Amino acid sequence: MKTIHGKNISVSVENITPFCIWIYVKDKEYFLSYKEFPYFKKQTLNAIQKVQLLHGYHLYWPELDIDLEIDNLENPEKYPLKSKITKKSSSRRSPFDVSGLRKKITRREILQAARESRHRAE
Repeated sequence: MKTIHGKNISVSVENITPFCIWIYVKDKEYFLSYKEFPYFKKQTLNAIQKVQLLHGYHLYWPELDIDLEIDNLENPEKYPLKSKITKKSSSRRSPFDVSGLRKKITRREILQAARESRHRAE
């Protein structure tokens, strides 16, 4: 167990680089590349450093709402599903955009509506 300022530390972030995070957990150091763990890449240093070890095997970043078990780090082949971060495309339509849902009005319908409008006015 690591000791800092007289306190026993069971988990700590040892280094944050442009490519990865190094984490010290229970006398072992783990390498978390942003390629394998993309959700850490755009986070603040402060938020990444606030990691907790729960129940002796569960890593939790409360500010990021990220959970990892130590087994994920030791045996990644057992966990083939990976998180995928995707960029939002500016060409995507807003869920509130109804422009593509408008019905095309034919010339016949326009003339018919004009006749009905004139008829009501008389």
